[in-house]
Amino acid sequence: MKKENRIWFFLLVVIGFTMLFTTNCTKDDNTADNPTNGKTSALFNPKLAYSTLTDQDGNSYKTIRIGTQTWMAENLRTTKYRNGEFIPEITDSIEWGNLKTGAYCNYENRNSTEMIATYGRLYNWYTVSDSRNISPLGWHVPTNDEWTTLITYLGGETIAIMKMKEKGEMHWSLFNEGSDNSSGFTALPGGWRWGLYFMSMGDGGYWWSSTQDDNKITAWYRNLSIQPDETIKPYILLKECGFSVHCMKD
Repeated sequence: MKKENRIWFFLLVVIGFTMLFTTNCTKDDNTADNPTNGKTSALFNPKLAYSTLTDQDGNSYKTIRIGTQTWMAENLRTTKYRNGEFIPEITDSIEWGNLKTGAYCNYENRNSTEMIATYGRLYNWYTVSDSRNISPLGWHVPTNDEWTTLITYLGGETIAIMKMKEKGEMHWSLFNEGSDNSSGFTALPGGWRWGLYFMSMGDGGYWWSSTQDDNKITAWYRNLSIQPDETIKPYILLKECGFSVHCMKD
C-alpha cells in the first residue's frame, strides 16, 4: 500500500471511530436538561423498590408496582403531548373557565421549579381526553374502574388512603398521623383549580380519571384530603377543572 493511501486509510478510521463515539454519547432526550428533575421534595417509601419513567418532555418519574398495576409515584408535569406538540399553558382565569380544549397551569400560576417538581402541574379534562395523548408511550390516564381496582387492592376507600398518602406532615398540613405510604403511591396535596380560584394545596390532592360521566359535561375523579373521616370515593366534576394526573402503565 502506498504511503499516501495508508494516510487516508488511517484518517478514515479515526473519523469513523469519532463519529461512532459521538453518536453513542449523544442523548436522544432532554432528561438531563430538564430543570425539574431531581428537585422534588416528596418523601418516597425507602422500603420499596421504585422504577423510573421518562416522559415526552424529558421529565423523570418514580414508578411503583401495586398489585397487578404499575403507577407513577409522582404527579405528571409534562408540557407536551406524546407527539411532541405543546399543551397550552393558560394563566387567565376567564380563558381557563371557557376552554373546551386541553390546557395546563401551575398552582396559582407559580413557576417555582421545586413546586412543579414536587406537585406537578394541573390539567383540565380536555387534555386527558385529547387523542394526542398526555401520557408517555406505554402509559395512560387510568379509568375510573382502574382507580377502583387500586383502591380495592389496598383495602377499600377508607383504609387505602393511609397506604397512599405521603408519610408525615412535610406537605400534608394536618391530620396525617396514620399515613405510611406503604403502597408507594406517594399521594401529595397538590390542590386544584376552578376558574379564578386555586384551592387546597396542602389540604387535598385531586386526580383525573379518563372516564367521563354519561352527561358528557362532567368526568370522574378521585381525591384525598386532610379530613380525618375521609374516603377516596369516586366523584364527578366539570371538565374545566384543573386536577393532577397520575398515569398507569398499559
